[in-house]
Amino acid sequence: MNIKSILVSQPEPKTQKSPYRDLAERFKLKVDFRSFIHVEGVESQEFRQNRINLEEFSAVIFTSRMAVDHYFRIASETRFAVPDDMKYFCISEAVAYYLQNYVVYRKRKIFFGKQSIVDLMDTIVKHKAENFLVPCSDIQRKIIPESLTKNGINFKNVVLYKTVCSDLSDLEDVKYDILVFYSPSGIQSLVKNFPEFKQNGTKIAAFGPTTAKAAQDLGLRIDIKAPMPGIPSMTMAIEDFIKTNK
Repeated sequence: MNIKSILVSQPEPKTQKSPYRDLAERFKLKVDFRSFIHVEGVESQEFRQNRINLEEFSAVIFTSRMAVDHYFRIASETRFAVPDDMKYFCISEAVAYYLQNYVVYRKRKIFFGKQSIVDLMDTIVKHKAENFLVPCSDIQRKIIPESLTKNGINFKNVVLYKTVCSDLSDLEDVKYDILVFYSPSGIQSLVKNFPEFKQNGTKIAAFGPTTAKAAQDLGLRIDIKAPMPGIPSMTMAIEDFIKTNK
Protein backbone atom coordinates (compact mmCIF):
# COMPACT_ATOMS: atom_id res chain seq x y z
CA MET A 1 0.00 0.00 0.00
CA ASN A 2 1.41 3.38 -1.01
CA ILE A 3 -0.02 6.39 0.85
CA LYS A 4 0.82 9.61 -0.95
CA SER A 5 -1.92 12.12 -0.07
CA ILE A 6 -3.94 13.10 2.99
CA LEU A 7 -6.82 15.53 3.39
CA VAL A 8 -7.41 16.80 6.93
CA SER A 9 -10.94 18.14 7.42
CA GLN A 10 -9.79 21.08 9.53
CA PRO A 11 -8.37 24.55 8.86
CA GLU A 12 -4.66 24.67 8.12
CA PRO A 13 -2.57 25.23 11.27
CA LYS A 14 -1.32 28.80 11.60
CA THR A 15 1.96 27.72 13.15
CA GLN A 16 4.78 26.18 11.15
CA LYS A 17 5.32 23.63 13.91
CA SER A 18 2.65 21.11 13.02
CA PRO A 19 2.81 17.34 13.53
CA TYR A 20 1.19 16.99 10.11
CA ARG A 21 4.04 18.90 8.49
CA ASP A 22 6.53 16.64 10.25
CA LEU A 23 4.58 13.61 9.02
CA ALA A 24 4.56 14.94 5.47
CA GLU A 25 8.32 15.49 5.48
CA ARG A 26 9.18 12.08 6.94
CA PHE A 27 7.00 10.07 4.55
CA LYS A 28 7.05 12.44 1.55
CA LEU A 29 3.30 12.98 1.71
CA LYS A 30 1.03 15.63 0.28
CA VAL A 31 -1.05 16.88 3.23
CA ASP A 32 -3.85 19.36 2.54
CA PHE A 33 -6.19 21.03 5.01
CA ARG A 34 -9.78 22.01 4.34
CA SER A 35 -12.47 22.76 6.89
CA PHE A 36 -15.53 20.63 6.15
CA ILE A 37 -17.65 22.70 8.52
CA HIS A 38 -17.85 26.31 9.65
CA VAL A 39 -19.70 28.36 12.21
CA GLU A 40 -22.40 30.89 11.41
CA GLY A 41 -23.83 33.24 13.98
CA VAL A 42 -27.56 33.25 14.63
CA GLU A 43 -29.01 36.48 13.28
CA SER A 44 -30.50 38.90 15.79
CA GLN A 45 -33.94 38.52 14.21
CA GLU A 46 -33.87 34.76 14.81
CA PHE A 47 -32.56 35.34 18.33
CA ARG A 48 -35.49 37.64 19.13
CA GLN A 49 -37.92 34.92 18.04
CA ASN A 50 -36.68 32.81 20.96
CA ARG A 51 -38.11 35.46 23.30
CA ILE A 52 -35.04 35.45 25.52
CA ASN A 53 -34.48 38.66 27.45
CA LEU A 54 -30.79 39.09 28.21
CA GLU A 55 -31.66 41.45 31.06
CA GLU A 56 -33.14 38.55 33.03
CA PHE A 57 -29.78 36.85 33.53
CA SER A 58 -27.28 37.78 36.21
CA ALA A 59 -24.58 35.31 35.16
CA VAL A 60 -23.23 33.76 31.96
CA ILE A 61 -21.51 30.40 31.52
CA PHE A 62 -18.96 30.39 28.70
CA THR A 63 -17.77 27.02 27.40
CA SER A 64 -15.67 28.38 24.52
CA ARG A 65 -14.21 31.54 23.01
CA MET A 66 -16.78 31.21 20.25
CA ALA A 67 -19.53 31.49 22.87
CA VAL A 68 -17.92 34.67 24.20
CA ASP A 69 -17.77 36.24 20.74
CA HIS A 70 -21.37 35.51 19.88
CA TYR A 71 -22.77 36.53 23.28
CA PHE A 72 -21.27 39.99 22.97
CA ARG A 73 -22.19 40.15 19.29
CA ILE A 74 -25.86 39.50 20.04
CA ALA A 75 -25.72 41.91 22.97
CA SER A 76 -24.43 44.61 20.62
CA GLU A 77 -26.90 43.83 17.84
CA THR A 78 -29.85 43.91 20.24
CA ARG A 79 -28.50 47.01 22.00
CA PHE A 80 -28.21 45.26 25.34
CA ALA A 81 -25.69 46.97 27.59
CA VAL A 82 -24.05 44.16 29.55
CA PRO A 83 -24.05 45.35 33.19
CA ASP A 84 -20.75 45.79 35.02
CA ASP A 85 -21.88 43.45 37.79
CA MET A 86 -22.52 40.52 35.42
CA LYS A 87 -20.85 37.34 36.66
CA TYR A 88 -18.90 35.24 34.18
CA PHE A 89 -18.21 31.52 34.68
CA CYS A 90 -15.69 30.18 32.18
CA ILE A 91 -14.85 26.57 31.46
CA SER A 92 -11.10 27.29 31.45
CA GLU A 93 -8.60 30.00 32.29
CA ALA A 94 -7.94 30.55 28.58
CA VAL A 95 -11.62 31.34 27.96
CA ALA A 96 -11.66 33.62 31.00
CA TYR A 97 -8.68 35.63 29.74
CA TYR A 98 -10.32 35.86 26.33
CA LEU A 99 -12.98 38.02 27.98
CA GLN A 100 -10.41 40.82 28.00
CA ASN A 101 -11.46 41.44 24.42
CA TYR A 102 -14.80 42.67 25.70
CA VAL A 103 -14.55 43.70 29.36
CA VAL A 104 -12.04 45.22 31.77
CA TYR A 105 -10.91 41.92 33.24
CA ARG A 106 -9.73 43.03 36.67
CA LYS A 107 -12.97 44.91 37.35
CA ARG A 108 -15.33 42.01 36.61
CA LYS A 109 -16.52 39.00 38.56
CA ILE A 110 -14.91 36.19 36.57
CA PHE A 111 -14.58 32.56 37.63
CA PHE A 112 -13.04 29.65 35.75
CA GLY A 113 -12.50 25.91 35.95
CA LYS A 114 -9.68 23.70 34.72
CA GLN A 115 -11.11 22.44 31.42
CA SER A 116 -14.61 21.01 31.84
CA ILE A 117 -18.04 21.88 33.21
CA VAL A 118 -17.46 19.34 35.98
CA ASP A 119 -14.41 21.28 37.21
CA LEU A 120 -16.45 24.48 37.20
CA MET A 121 -19.55 23.07 38.88
CA ASP A 122 -18.44 23.59 42.51
CA THR A 123 -18.01 27.30 41.82
CA ILE A 124 -21.35 27.54 40.02
CA VAL A 125 -23.13 25.82 42.92
CA LYS A 126 -21.71 28.44 45.31
CA HIS A 127 -23.59 31.04 43.24
CA LYS A 128 -26.77 29.02 42.94
CA ALA A 129 -28.98 32.07 43.47
CA GLU A 130 -27.95 33.48 40.10
CA ASN A 131 -29.99 33.13 36.93
CA PHE A 132 -27.55 31.63 34.39
CA LEU A 133 -27.47 32.01 30.62
CA VAL A 134 -25.53 29.43 28.61
CA PRO A 135 -24.63 30.67 25.10
CA CYS A 136 -24.04 27.61 22.94
CA SER A 137 -24.09 26.10 19.47
CA ASP A 138 -26.72 23.82 17.98
CA ILE A 139 -24.54 20.81 18.86
CA GLN A 140 -23.95 21.50 22.53
CA ARG A 141 -22.42 18.66 24.54
CA LYS A 142 -25.10 16.96 26.66
CA ILE A 143 -22.93 16.90 29.77
CA ILE A 144 -23.32 20.68 30.15
CA PRO A 145 -27.11 20.94 30.60
CA GLU A 146 -27.16 17.58 32.38
CA SER A 147 -24.63 18.74 34.98
CA LEU A 148 -26.45 22.01 35.55
CA THR A 149 -29.81 20.30 35.91
CA LYS A 150 -28.39 17.66 38.25
CA ASN A 151 -27.11 20.38 40.57
CA GLY A 152 -30.36 22.33 40.56
CA ILE A 153 -28.99 25.34 38.70
CA ASN A 154 -31.47 27.82 37.25
CA PHE A 155 -30.24 28.20 33.67
CA LYS A 156 -31.30 28.73 30.09
CA ASN A 157 -29.54 27.52 26.96
CA VAL A 158 -29.50 29.89 24.02
CA VAL A 159 -28.22 28.89 20.59
CA LEU A 160 -26.20 31.83 19.28
CA TYR A 161 -24.18 30.07 16.59
CA LYS A 162 -24.57 27.02 14.41
CA THR A 163 -22.22 24.51 12.84
CA VAL A 164 -22.98 24.18 9.14
CA CYS A 165 -21.52 22.17 6.28
CA SER A 166 -19.03 24.00 4.06
CA ASP A 167 -19.29 23.95 0.27
CA LEU A 168 -16.78 21.36 -0.93
CA SER A 169 -17.88 21.16 -4.56
CA ASP A 170 -14.39 22.11 -5.77
CA LEU A 171 -13.08 18.83 -4.30
CA GLU A 172 -15.44 16.65 -6.33
CA ASP A 173 -12.76 15.44 -8.74
CA VAL A 174 -9.87 15.46 -6.26
CA LYS A 175 -8.82 12.14 -4.75
CA TYR A 176 -6.91 11.50 -1.53
CA ASP A 177 -5.56 8.29 -0.06
CA ILE A 178 -6.63 9.23 3.50
CA LEU A 179 -9.45 11.46 4.70
CA VAL A 180 -9.07 12.61 8.32
CA PHE A 181 -12.08 13.54 10.46
CA TYR A 182 -12.27 15.00 13.95
CA SER A 183 -16.02 15.35 14.45
CA PRO A 184 -19.35 13.80 13.42
CA SER A 185 -20.15 17.11 11.71
CA GLY A 186 -17.21 16.61 9.36
CA ILE A 187 -18.52 13.17 8.40
CA GLN A 188 -21.99 14.62 7.78
CA SER A 189 -20.49 17.33 5.59
CA LEU A 190 -18.74 14.70 3.44
CA VAL A 191 -22.00 12.85 2.83
CA LYS A 192 -24.02 16.02 2.26
CA ASN A 193 -21.52 17.38 -0.26
CA PHE A 194 -21.00 14.03 -1.97
CA PRO A 195 -24.12 11.88 -1.56
CA GLU A 196 -22.77 9.42 -4.14
CA PHE A 197 -19.44 9.05 -2.34
CA LYS A 198 -17.95 5.57 -2.69
CA GLN A 199 -15.13 4.85 -0.29
CA ASN A 200 -13.50 2.02 -2.24
CA GLY A 201 -9.77 2.21 -1.48
CA THR A 202 -9.90 5.56 0.32
CA LYS A 203 -8.85 5.24 3.95
CA ILE A 204 -10.86 7.06 6.59
CA ALA A 205 -9.23 8.20 9.83
CA ALA A 206 -11.53 9.12 12.73
CA PHE A 207 -10.58 10.85 15.96
CA GLY A 208 -12.75 9.90 18.92
CA PRO A 209 -15.52 7.33 19.32
CA THR A 210 -18.38 9.66 18.33
CA THR A 211 -16.67 10.51 15.05
CA ALA A 212 -16.02 6.84 14.32
CA LYS A 213 -19.62 5.93 15.13
CA ALA A 214 -20.98 8.67 12.85
CA ALA A 215 -18.93 7.29 9.97
CA GLN A 216 -19.89 3.67 10.63
CA ASP A 217 -23.57 4.60 10.93
CA LEU A 218 -23.35 5.95 7.40
CA GLY A 219 -21.77 2.75 6.12
CA LEU A 220 -18.20 4.00 5.97
CA ARG A 221 -15.20 1.86 6.87
CA ILE A 222 -12.85 3.15 9.55
CA ASP A 223 -9.25 2.28 8.74
CA ILE A 224 -7.47 4.47 11.28
CA LYS A 225 -8.65 5.31 14.80
CA ALA A 226 -7.27 7.63 17.45
CA PRO A 227 -6.72 7.87 20.29
CA MET A 228 -5.70 4.28 20.96
CA PRO A 229 -3.53 2.70 23.67
CA GLY A 230 -0.03 4.06 23.16
CA ILE A 231 -1.23 6.21 20.23
CA PRO A 232 -2.76 9.41 21.65
CA SER A 233 -2.74 11.55 18.50
CA MET A 234 -4.08 11.25 14.98
CA THR A 235 -0.70 11.85 13.36
CA MET A 236 0.78 9.01 15.41
CA ALA A 237 -2.10 6.76 14.33
CA ILE A 238 -1.52 7.62 10.67
CA GLU A 239 2.22 7.01 11.03
CA ASP A 240 1.53 3.63 12.64
CA PHE A 241 -0.88 2.74 9.79
CA ILE A 242 1.65 3.69 7.11
CA LYS A 243 4.45 1.71 8.74
CA THR A 244 2.21 -1.33 9.34
CA ASN A 245 0.91 -1.39 5.77
CA LYS A 246 4.13 -0.86 3.83
